[in-house]
Amino acid sequence: MNRRVLWSRALARRSVWSRALRMGLTVGLLQAAINQGDVWAHGSVTAGVVVKTILSPLVGFTLVLLAAASASVERDQKEGPHAE
Repeated sequence: MNRRVLWSRALARRSVWSRALRMGLTVGLLQAAINQGDVWAHGSVTAGVVVKTILSPLVGFTLVLLAAASASVERDQKEGPHAE
């Protein structure tokens, strides 16, 4: 089956998005707290810190989304053209 179709199918799956939301945002928020938490706690927040705090969860979400979709694509390739 065409890889583009497999990726479209994977990205249409609710389970792929759910995993990305649960795992990616959790890890991203934790990463933001570790990396920028002291700056927030001391009140010396700058525009750059705000951007980094927002980007951390988005990066985590994106990485997990791509990993989950990739795993789905690989599973569909192994199962053949009739897999759902």
